[in-house]
Amino acid sequence: MATLDGKTILVIATNYGVEQDEIVVPTDQLRERGATVTVAGQESGSIATLVGDKDPGKSVDVDTTYDGVDATEFDALVVPGGTINADTIRQDATAVALVKSFVEAGKPVAAICHGPWTLVEAGVLTGRTITSFPSLQTDIRNAGAEWVDREVQVDDTNGTVITSRNPDDLPAFVDAIESALR
Repeated sequence: MATLDGKTILVIATNYGVEQDEIVVPTDQLRERGATVTVAGQESGSIATLVGDKDPGKSVDVDTTYDGVDATEFDALVVPGGTINADTIRQDATAVALVKSFVEAGKPVAAICHGPWTLVEAGVLTGRTITSFPSLQTDIRNAGAEWVDREVQVDDTNGTVITSRNPDDLPAFVDAIESALR
């Protein structure tokens, strides 16, 4: 039996601008560990990823849209980064409400790189310690959290929030998601 058999994970992203490895690696590795992973986009179809915020990457199929998601059906939420993705998704009221509902339900929320911008927008960082891409430090502090420079930061203040800085941190990021769901 895989370690995450029976666990359901939602990954949310916009349909353009997600950092390729930050959506592909967690999705693939969590599935390999037994989880059922659902990818939700703003629109149906596919997600055009980018490498380094500029070069075209792989296409990722969308399983559903944000509007088609019921947060109660999932055990955890993953928010990948990519500057364009993160800046766009944090302006989407449905995506922000999903993030807030997962945190309020005490379900693990994992955000990498620029993904924590959505946590800022959801107003769920007060009193937490998180990490992110370094350029988000001021936004995170202004949202009431302490920013740290670590490959992965797990904060269990009123539910679990898992954060990492960039694609180099993906092994620790995915392992922390698995640990939170065991």
